[in-house]
Amino acid sequence: MAAGGEERRGAGPQKEVAYNRLLPYGARLEAEAASLLACIKGNLGRAVQLRELWPGGLFWTRKLATYIRLYGRKFSKEDHVLFIKLLYELVTIQKLEISMMQGFARLLINLLKKKELLSRDDLELPWRPLYEMLERILYSKTEHLGLNWFPNSVESVLKTLVKSCRPYFPENATAEMLDEWRPLMCPFDVTMQKAITYFELFLPTTLPPKLHHKGFRLWFDEFIGLWVSVQNLPQWEGHLVNLFARLATDNIGYIDWDPYVPKIFTRILRSLNLPVGSNQVVVPRYLTNAYDIGHAVMWITAMMGGPSKIVQKHLSGLFSSIASFYHPSNNGRWLNKLMKLLQRLPSSVVRRLHRERYKKMTWLTPVPDSHKLTDQDVTDFVECIIQPVLLAMFSKTGSLEAAQALQNLALMRPELVIPPVLEKTYPALETLTEPHQLTATLSCVIGVARSLVSGGKWFPEGPTHMLPLLMRALPGVDPNDFSKCMITFQFIATFSTLVPLVDCSSVLQERDDLSEVERELCSATAEFEDFVLQFMDRCFGLIESSTLEQTREETETEKMTHLESLVELGLSSTFSTILTQCSKDIFKVALEKVFNFAVSNIFETRVAGRMVADMCRAAVKCRPEESLKLFVPHCCSVITHLTISKFKSYLIITRVDGKKLLPYREQLVKILQRTLRLTCKQGYILSCNLLHHLLRSTTLIYPTEYCSVPGGFDKPLSEYFPIKDWGKPGDLWNLDIQWHVPSSEEINFAFYLLDTFLQPELTKLEHHAEGKLEMSRDDVQQCLSIVHNCLIAFISLPSMIDYILDNSEDDTKSLFLIIKIISDVLQFQGSHKHEFDSRWKSFNLVKKSMENRLQGKKQHIRALLIDRVMLQHELRTLTVEGCEYKNIHQGMIRDLLCLSTSSYGQVRNKAQQAFFTALGTYNFCCRDIIPLVLEFLRPDRQDVTQQQFKGALYCLLGNHSGVCLANLHDWDCIVQTWPAIVSSGLSKAMSLEKPSIVRLFDDLAEKIHRQYETIGLDFTVPKKCAEIAVLLQRSEHPSTNLTMLTSEEIQLGIQRQKEKNAEALQNYENLVNMLLDCVEQRNLPWKFEHIGIGFLSLLLRDDRVLPVRAIRFFVQCLTHDAIVVRKMAISAVAGILKQLKRVHKTVPICPYEVSGNLKPSSIQAGDRLDNQWLHYDGQNLPKTKQAWESCCFVEKTHWGYYTWPQNMLVYAPADQQPKLGRGREELLEAEQAIYDHFSDPKFVEQLIKFLSLEDRKGKDKFNPRRFCLFKGLFRNFDDAFLPVLKPHLERLVADCHESTQRCVAEIIAGLIRGSKHWTFEKVEKLWMLLCPLLRTALSNITVETYNDWGTCIATSCESRDPRKLHFLFELLLESPLSGEGGSFVDACRLYVLQGGLAQQEWRVPELLHRLLKYLEPKLTQVYKNVRERIGSVLTYIFMIDVSLPNTAPTKSPRIHEFTTRILEKLKPLMEVDEEIQNHVMEENGVGEQDERTQGIKLLKTILKWLMASAGRSFSTAVTEQLQLLPLFFKIAPVENDNSYDELKRDAKMCLSLMSQGLLYPQQVPLVLQVLKQTAKSNSWHARYTVLTYLQTMVFYNLFIFLNNEEAVSDIRWLVIKLLEDEQLEVREMAATTLSGLLQCSFLTMDGPMQTHFEQLCKMRLPKKRKRDPGTVADTIPSGDLVKRHAGVLGLSACILSSPYDVPTWMPQLLMDLSAHLNDPQPIEMTVKKTLSNFRRTHHDNWQEHKQQFTDDQLLVLTDLLVSPCYYA
Repeated sequence: MAAGGEERRGAGPQKEVAYNRLLPYGARLEAEAASLLACIKGNLGRAVQLRELWPGGLFWTRKLATYIRLYGRKFSKEDHVLFIKLLYELVTIQKLEISMMQGFARLLINLLKKKELLSRDDLELPWRPLYEMLERILYSKTEHLGLNWFPNSVESVLKTLVKSCRPYFPENATAEMLDEWRPLMCPFDVTMQKAITYFELFLPTTLPPKLHHKGFRLWFDEFIGLWVSVQNLPQWEGHLVNLFARLATDNIGYIDWDPYVPKIFTRILRSLNLPVGSNQVVVPRYLTNAYDIGHAVMWITAMMGGPSKIVQKHLSGLFSSIASFYHPSNNGRWLNKLMKLLQRLPSSVVRRLHRERYKKMTWLTPVPDSHKLTDQDVTDFVECIIQPVLLAMFSKTGSLEAAQALQNLALMRPELVIPPVLEKTYPALETLTEPHQLTATLSCVIGVARSLVSGGKWFPEGPTHMLPLLMRALPGVDPNDFSKCMITFQFIATFSTLVPLVDCSSVLQERDDLSEVERELCSATAEFEDFVLQFMDRCFGLIESSTLEQTREETETEKMTHLESLVELGLSSTFSTILTQCSKDIFKVALEKVFNFAVSNIFETRVAGRMVADMCRAAVKCRPEESLKLFVPHCCSVITHLTISKFKSYLIITRVDGKKLLPYREQLVKILQRTLRLTCKQGYILSCNLLHHLLRSTTLIYPTEYCSVPGGFDKPLSEYFPIKDWGKPGDLWNLDIQWHVPSSEEINFAFYLLDTFLQPELTKLEHHAEGKLEMSRDDVQQCLSIVHNCLIAFISLPSMIDYILDNSEDDTKSLFLIIKIISDVLQFQGSHKHEFDSRWKSFNLVKKSMENRLQGKKQHIRALLIDRVMLQHELRTLTVEGCEYKNIHQGMIRDLLCLSTSSYGQVRNKAQQAFFTALGTYNFCCRDIIPLVLEFLRPDRQDVTQQQFKGALYCLLGNHSGVCLANLHDWDCIVQTWPAIVSSGLSKAMSLEKPSIVRLFDDLAEKIHRQYETIGLDFTVPKKCAEIAVLLQRSEHPSTNLTMLTSEEIQLGIQRQKEKNAEALQNYENLVNMLLDCVEQRNLPWKFEHIGIGFLSLLLRDDRVLPVRAIRFFVQCLTHDAIVVRKMAISAVAGILKQLKRVHKTVPICPYEVSGNLKPSSIQAGDRLDNQWLHYDGQNLPKTKQAWESCCFVEKTHWGYYTWPQNMLVYAPADQQPKLGRGREELLEAEQAIYDHFSDPKFVEQLIKFLSLEDRKGKDKFNPRRFCLFKGLFRNFDDAFLPVLKPHLERLVADCHESTQRCVAEIIAGLIRGSKHWTFEKVEKLWMLLCPLLRTALSNITVETYNDWGTCIATSCESRDPRKLHFLFELLLESPLSGEGGSFVDACRLYVLQGGLAQQEWRVPELLHRLLKYLEPKLTQVYKNVRERIGSVLTYIFMIDVSLPNTAPTKSPRIHEFTTRILEKLKPLMEVDEEIQNHVMEENGVGEQDERTQGIKLLKTILKWLMASAGRSFSTAVTEQLQLLPLFFKIAPVENDNSYDELKRDAKMCLSLMSQGLLYPQQVPLVLQVLKQTAKSNSWHARYTVLTYLQTMVFYNLFIFLNNEEAVSDIRWLVIKLLEDEQLEVREMAATTLSGLLQCSFLTMDGPMQTHFEQLCKMRLPKKRKRDPGTVADTIPSGDLVKRHAGVLGLSACILSSPYDVPTWMPQLLMDLSAHLNDPQPIEMTVKKTLSNFRRTHHDNWQEHKQQFTDDQLLVLTDLLVSPCYYA
């Protein structure tokens, strides 16, 4: 009762690791965990109260993370909540160092991982601190200037953190978030992406139903409306989809998705980017911004079920439309997506079923019964997906995805899934010629193995397939085909793990209550013994074929080849699985067989010997008593008559349970005494192994059996019926593991062995080291080997190392052994970490391949569960045995360092690896070792060799995964290492001639730059944390035994923390000064100077200005001779100027008061009355001082478009801002350093000279770093430097070279942006200077520089109020197309203008109107480059005219009005019938050009505009474009030929892009109207192009069309009508289109259609008239022939529409077709083509397809398909 009471008070553990109870010492763990937890709670609370984040806080949070790994969440709910709250407070500390933040965040994620443990009532977390943190780090304003260095991993950690906290945000969070981020939603601005990303990340979707009105109901309609109306896949659309997918999954049954389903499926289909139609151009944006398949799958799964079956209908439609893409003959970049879709969907459905049927109820909203998946739903789902999966089994990308899909499908409906897989498997096992088919089917059967064997109510006959499969798989053990061999091993091992191999045939006589299937199984099990023996024969064959004695013995290779080792692994694991699972009788037979094989043959030791030994070992491991009886005595007698090659196979036998070995100990000791002193190296090494295994098996803890049923299968059949256990999962609570725990007897035996063998060796070595005893090298190695294998080490080696290094340093082999010994002593706790990691991985793989995701709850196989318990034991030994750093460890690590810097490369290498591992294992040892490493780099030491120097550098560099000593994130370490690296350039051992050393320094510098993260200077802990820490220390269960802190102690802690901050600051300044000292040394080589400057540039920070000395240094570096240094200096000075920026004051305003309008009641985006005042208005521009000062400037472009921010801030008037025009004496010392240099004409001249040099010819671009430098100068010092710069600017602008133009563009952009806060007078003066400069620049523009000027103007206008820049806009709009400088200059000017206007987005409607009015008469431009540019500019002019929901009509130019005007001008082209040729020559011919020529020129420009806007705008103006369609259909060419002129190519491209567009349902009738119209056109080109357009359009809007029955029948009518067209090409295209529409199941092959075609086929042919030889043949086909051809084409389309199978109607159609083989052309041709295509596509699986035809039909077919024989 007491326990129950405790549980109720929330004291019971939240969730613990179940496997701990199953350990042999499981009972001890309860107390151990409790005391550890108490210790963690107490000390963590203490550390936080004492404000000690490092080392205390970090150390104890790490301990907590380890605790969770070992015991799970074994703490009370109260503690759980406290831990989370404390860590949440710690993570969100403002100035926290980034590496600490990541550490805390990872632990917090771990604590929040199992969200079912804490409900919303238990825990509430605020969202704002997280948002502020993301804003500060992910959208950092200073990171690009190098003032902050964040690691790459930080983004994913932060996002995961938000995801984990999301369920616990308060209920009103949604409303607050909407208010916060809605103002960012301006679709033309990058902020849109940011807003949607934030919404996707933060919006909570798990609120309970009663709070939905505070949750998604607030935003759902708004966002889904936005999504539905966006057409061109902007970057943020994918994020919206992710948000909807999550919403749907969390609220199944609470949202009605039905109205959106066709749109959703259409978009998912589009997102797969499948190639459709005859010639297709993909918009590149569709490839990069496609939806994430995982989320699309989540969304589909969540919408399934429920009363209306509409989702399942669409899903079936989706798969039937893409099924043919899965056929193995198709391949392309889209294939991966399709495979992912197949793999994810079933697992997602299984997850949902698990949630609805098996999962424990938690606080999360359950799925209402009305929307749960019914059995019928599941069946429908499996039926619609199984066809594609079966096709995908043989895909080019491998069968993995298909196997995973089948595994999940078989859990749901084995009876639908397994039979077709088996149908494919049996023939595959028979064939010898198609190995790929075999490996693919076997891997799929392995996937469904568990469902197959366990049968169950759905598929009771499953198990009967097992034995036939096993027997037929045996030939796969084939020494010649490696991959086949491996998959067969896996196959056999999988099945034998699942099934006890027991012969139950005798049960048939004893019992009569068995079902039919059980009887069948019982009689089949008699074959098990046969199977095991045949398998062994196969294995012996394999072994014999791998014995290559002669080659092995000559090439002294220690190792087997990689493939052989894999085969060996496969063989041994499969064999031991089989022996574990078989009954005693079968085992005895097998054992005999192995013994005879091993004894009667002689093997070479390398490969065959190992494999035989593995088989023996497997036997011994499974049943030690019987096996050892056979083997040990035999071995002992053989070894006494020693032959080495025999020896190997007997050794490995001894890896078994120690208890069973004890009876043989005398014999074994005797053998050891003989063999350990062998002189032959192989001999004593093998013998050492024997000793090693004897010690291991007597002293370690491990399980001794892994059967699939506890207690094994040796009970008599009368009590125990094995068939019941086929595929049965292990029961976690009755695993009943047999452990081996060392008994005292065994331990005594182990000590006896050590005394006998280890002691003498150690004494020998000691004497040798002291010089008393001479030993040869081989003897030393032999001694060391013995020591290494005893390794329970209480050894003092150091003396030995010194001895060898002094006397015989070239004895590398002994040194290798010593390194091995040290590293094992440091790391080895019964198992190696890397071995453990790889076993953990493989365990997870096996678990995945065998698990049952549907039921969950750890329904694994018993062997797996035992394995997991063993891993838990190893995990404990690895983590608990502690990493305390003791003196002996220090000694050993120093020895390793000594070896790492010795003179032999190989020794150094091995020692360094051990050294790095050790550094990773022991806390705090790095600080201790760094000074020792740096000793070797000191420039004043004379005795360092090059090898030592290199070794030391390698030790600093570290390996790719471990610690890097040169870059520990800690001031104390960096202060030592960085200066040492720089000044090591003066060391004697340093030589820049050695490439290896140069490379090392490069790697070091690169690694430090890559891994550096800003190190904290401020370690303050806020009060809030301490308050929670107090609660944590007070909490009960287990209560901490530490006393509470007194207030004095806490004060002391705060004091100490302040001192630590001061110390960090001191360290920072010291480091900067030391680096400066190093760099300024006289004869330092240049490489080191650069490295030093690189280090200095890493030390810029955003919370602390760089010391003045360093600022001066960097400014001087701006004119350094080396370009590398100049580049670093430019970035650094830009950063320094940011640090020195003065704060500008802001004041809140109310936008509604400014505009004099009231706040609108609902959300209304776009141009409203209350944001009108932001528009550019030529009538009242701020052209006077007074107007300028009274004008309220808003710099951010997105504000006010969607909504206004809650708290709108603008800059205060000039008199409240920092003072401008300061003299030198008013500046800070740091500013003076900069001021002095930049007001010095000589310095500026030098700087400009360097900046206008070219760096990489033709590769240079406008450089944002330089721009930032100038922007900072003019921002901080306003116009102080203009006088010095002005002459330079004027000189540069006049020079046409690209590098000078680029330089001046960078400076001008910096000037314009830097003048943000200047007063009106200064700004006016500035523009008086700039306007003439810009005019000159624009007239001198060249092909190399127009990009830079475009970037310059765009950069200048970014985030600036357009009214401030009116000088610039008026200048640019003066006359863009003057024609003076020729067409090129015109195009460039437009480009530059476009850059400026595009940045201003929706705030300059007046300018856009002016520009459009100016351009419209000039649309008939002759020059191609100007046309393209105008097209692009038009796109930007109309970009603002979007049709998004709740958006007001725009004040900017509107597409509709423009198109109306254009169509008027294109009328003359519309009316003519003949084909439009491009008559216009590219020259300005004088004379009157007729309307038609003008029309063609205009059309060319319009085409450019439509092409440009296809990828850029948000919504397509379909209605307007439709009116142009008929014209394009006329022009577009039919053949694929690139020699066409521009007009035709563009028309074709345009149609291709338009046909891929996304249509709204209401636009479908309009489009069809146009197509029907065009189909009646006189030009056959137009009729032909209608069909190609139709193919793409229908596929890309599939479900939107399918949802509209009228549209479907219209399209059907259209295609069938065009089949009867008089033009042959059109008829053939119509047939292709029809076949495509049938193939993607848009149309179905129904009775009426078939009869229609058959009727047409029966049209009588006109009689052939006899002609006079003289008359010309009449070429026009008669109407009847056309109709007959149409019928034949129709049948042909139906046949070709199913290329990979034979539907029931096909045989008959083929017969109908064959009747027309002798008709006149073109019919005969069509029939022949169809038949040859049919043959080509059905050839692979003809054996199956044959079944569909009757014998008579087959006869006719064979006649048709086999070409006639000429010799008959």
